Amino acid sequence: MSTFGILFALAHSLPETILALGVLILILIGALRPRAELLITELAVGILGLALLSLFSGRSNAVLFGGAFIDDGFGRFAKGLCYAGSIVTLLIAHNFLVREKINKFEFPVLVLLSTLGMSMLISADGLIALYLGLELMSLALYVVAAFHRDDAKASEAGLKYFVLGALSSGMLLYGASLLYGFAGTVSFAGIASAVSGTPSLGVIFGLVFLLAGLAFKISAVPFHMWTPDVYQGAPTPVTAFFASAPKVAAFAVVVRVIISVFPGVAPQSQGIIIFLSILSMVLGSFAAIGQQNIKRLMAYSSIGHVGFALVGLAAHNETGVAGVLFYLSVYVVMVLGTFAAILSMRIDGKAVENISDLSGLARTDGSMAFYLSMLMFSLAGVPPLAGFFAKFYVFDAAVQAHLYGLAVIGFLTSVVAAYYYLRVVKIIYFDEPVAAFDKAPATLRVVLAAAGLFVLLLFAYPAPFVAATAAAAKTLF
Repeated sequence: MSTFGILFALAHSLPETILALGVLILILIGALRPRAELLITELAVGILGLALLSLFSGRSNAVLFGGAFIDDGFGRFAKGLCYAGSIVTLLIAHNFLVREKINKFEFPVLVLLSTLGMSMLISADGLIALYLGLELMSLALYVVAAFHRDDAKASEAGLKYFVLGALSSGMLLYGASLLYGFAGTVSFAGIASAVSGTPSLGVIFGLVFLLAGLAFKISAVPFHMWTPDVYQGAPTPVTAFFASAPKVAAFAVVVRVIISVFPGVAPQSQGIIIFLSILSMVLGSFAAIGQQNIKRLMAYSSIGHVGFALVGLAAHNETGVAGVLFYLSVYVVMVLGTFAAILSMRIDGKAVENISDLSGLARTDGSMAFYLSMLMFSLAGVPPLAGFFAKFYVFDAAVQAHLYGLAVIGFLTSVVAAYYYLRVVKIIYFDEPVAAFDKAPATLRVVLAAAGLFVLLLFAYPAPFVAATAAAAKTLF
């Protein structure tokens, strides 16, 4: 490769280069300088911030490394969400890790490694690159899920996630091998050309197994079985991480596969997405009703929101993809703000997780009660908050694609889901107060306030956000 070619490749893979070099530097610092956890966390945030800034260099779209890596507007937008999610995770995690006496330098390193895997996954333009990115992301997640080694619940969560993750990887590999066998290539463009027209049974089986493996990562029903236990058992900052950045990365690659790899078999792929969407919306809406643990409630909420986002993808058009990106953006903000509130739930230095512990919060901490209530209203899709517009855009895309039944089911399940979000608000404002929470660290309060204000005020000027998602979606078509 010429010098120009190397510089060209480095320019288009600059975020990944920054993350990879950052991981090596942090490992060296951690090994050579004991008790440097805070420094390494700060450096990790800086590295992620630098990678985030590198996305805005104004470069054109390009395909690199023999067609294995693609740098386009869609990928840059999704990476930006992932990097932002990772940054906020590190910011809200530090105090928790210190209090639980698990503040090890490996945590920010693992978050960085997982983010590197997400970045590679989002830009994958072939089956091999997709699998490598997915496994790099997942292997770090298996470890952070069980990062609290002395906690039996965390160890159980890590083991469950690892075993079921290995199963999903096997399904994905089997689907990839079928697609390679019938298409004769691993590149997405080659597969798209080979499977156009009337698909063979082998291609359909390959598509099903590939999407089954990816559906596990986004916790879509019926591949959701790990989500409630892992969300509840893992350390709370890890749960916040799972619910934000990795979900965006996995969803982005699902969108890329459906739109770029299988445009010639749209009816078949659309049927699978509709099936996953309906099951996820229904289970996420009804199974959360009886939950008493707020982290478990957020797990079922996550499953339901995956179903709503899939409504936009089922439309299989540019409007639908833009709606999915808008939905994911708003969802990341809502979930990170909510988990900042959950991390603030401490009484006499001990973390509490029951929804009943929020009783009368409005009388003991009015600002936290207000911002958390705004996030609950937004998750429920109450206008004019950001969550309402997120659902409106995906439902509108479904209606434009004449998927009226899917839009109606989405609306009805959204109404059902509103019950358990509004129940939290009722407990906060109308139940008798229990013991007041300890004063939360400033970082948690800032993240909670920023998320609450975002969902409350987005309606005032949503145009730049909508334009950014539309421009990112356009690069896939």
